[in-house]
Amino acid sequence: MLDQPGHAPIANIKGLRVEFQTKDGPVVGVEDVSFEVNQGETVCIVGESGSGKSVSSLSLMRLVEFGGGEIAGGRLIFDRKDADPVDLADTDQELMRTIRGNEIGMIFQEPMTALNPVFTVGKQLTEGVRLHKGLSKSAAEARALELMKQVRIPEPERRLKQYPHELSGGMRQRVVIAMALACEPRLLIADEPTTALDVTIQAEILALMDRLKRETGTAVMFITHDMAVVAQMADRVVVMFRGNKVEEGPVAEIFENPQHAYTKSLLAAVPKLGEMTGTEYPEPMKLMGRTQKSIAPIPGTTEPLLKVEGLTTRFPVRGGFFRRLVANVHAVEDVSFTINKGQTLSLVGESGCGKSSAGRSILRLVEPQAGHIMLGDMDVMALNDRDLREARRDMQMIFQDPFASLNPQMQLADQVAEPMNNFGMFKGDEGRKRVEMLFDRVELPRSFMRRYPHELSGGQRQRVAIARALALNPKLIIADEAVSALDVSVQAQVLNLMMELQADMGLSFLFISHDMAVVERVSHHVGVMYLGRIVELGPRARVFENPQHPYTQALMKAVPIADPRKRKAEKDLNFKPIPSPIHPVDYDPAPSEYDEVEPGHFVLTTDSGY
Repeated sequence: MLDQPGHAPIANIKGLRVEFQTKDGPVVGVEDVSFEVNQGETVCIVGESGSGKSVSSLSLMRLVEFGGGEIAGGRLIFDRKDADPVDLADTDQELMRTIRGNEIGMIFQEPMTALNPVFTVGKQLTEGVRLHKGLSKSAAEARALELMKQVRIPEPERRLKQYPHELSGGMRQRVVIAMALACEPRLLIADEPTTALDVTIQAEILALMDRLKRETGTAVMFITHDMAVVAQMADRVVVMFRGNKVEEGPVAEIFENPQHAYTKSLLAAVPKLGEMTGTEYPEPMKLMGRTQKSIAPIPGTTEPLLKVEGLTTRFPVRGGFFRRLVANVHAVEDVSFTINKGQTLSLVGESGCGKSSAGRSILRLVEPQAGHIMLGDMDVMALNDRDLREARRDMQMIFQDPFASLNPQMQLADQVAEPMNNFGMFKGDEGRKRVEMLFDRVELPRSFMRRYPHELSGGQRQRVAIARALALNPKLIIADEAVSALDVSVQAQVLNLMMELQADMGLSFLFISHDMAVVERVSHHVGVMYLGRIVELGPRARVFENPQHPYTQALMKAVPIADPRKRKAEKDLNFKPIPSPIHPVDYDPAPSEYDEVEPGHFVLTTDSGY
């Protein structure tokens, strides 16, 4: 800790109150919040969506006014480097422009919207240092290159000339971090900076931020709803609930001895990697303050429902004047697996590994180049359009973003009833009763049936999407990152709901995710994907407790664990950059070959490039 006794904290928030004006009168975003951030310290602010965490950070930057909010009370004391401390709550915008970016840096949640699509990465990185530090063009470019190296971006000289859309999500987020650090701010505010990232990239970015904090002595205010990230990063934790601070303390104290009921329920809802060790089957989580049906572990059956063999999906890359086929993206390459009735197979891996493409190929939402897909005794690949439409009664999909998959102009009851109307099932009174039953099943009040999607929270919208997927009594549900955008307590409730439905109705799931702790909780079998191939496949207990492929081992090592005593060091993370999945038209990959290392546990022997 760099802070000396007697030094003023870098940021001191006292009694902050923020209000938003709406048609129905003022809404309080933050009611009465006080905390401080010291030099060289990371303070994590945790809570669910709507708890006021982001509003607190936007108030410090005085950006909350641009979003319709106003600071209605409280003081925001900021200790400037070469000037007297100021109260940011009533500083004029001219001085705020000097402080923003120069003395307080901010990393936003969505890197694509934080970067300007029409300027190169180099232009955007040099802009801040030239404006605030008055550097010459060449000095600013040298600083930009140094920052790119600091955030470990490969081939930094080339990347500076590229545009944001040419970089992956993890790279873009690193550029945003480099921009926030460009002027060596005294305070760095990071608002959910790793929410949209894979575990491997998240682990690298957390280690990077921790190292930069130690090297530069910057104070960090880190906003997140991921308790595993808090355990990895925080010195102190502030827990927020409905616009108020309910608990604050050192990170070990909060995890080992939480006092407030909300903090306890937040920690109980976190799936922890390793807590399923020694159990053979999935079982719902025990959540506090909720009456739950006691469900025994879910064994499922040994009767196959879905058999996939040699599934290959490629996307054409066209170029040149005549838009000729110049290469192919090998998204899914010779993938085979079986899902039994009443069981869950999870596909895990990083973005771009082909897991979503595999899910969409099974439903033929994208057309595979090759392979066999058998659902029971039906050959999905041989169906014409009319028969495929009929077959989709048995196969439904839950998408990652429920807002995008629901119609904003239809009431929720009509959206859940729509699949039944399309297939002429459950008509009239029977249909209405079935919609009511589905709302009951996903634990939504029947009064919600008349609402529209924008009136619901993210977790409630995802429940509507699940109810709609269940409307036709499907045998198989493909859940594509169905809980990755949800808060931890909502995520736990939705996962428990999916497992209850599986136990009651014998549903089979293909569960696509990059969250290893969630996958460990819900799966019977796990397939680990890398560059379009399954590199390891087997019963969940064997893959998690005895990972054989080097990529699986690296993935397990990267997962942050919600325990401050088990922090990951940067030296433990040894990721290789992922090679490109784009190959020339005449490229002919070797077929996937596997070794059976234990009964039912297969590891790829073909060179996967890892």
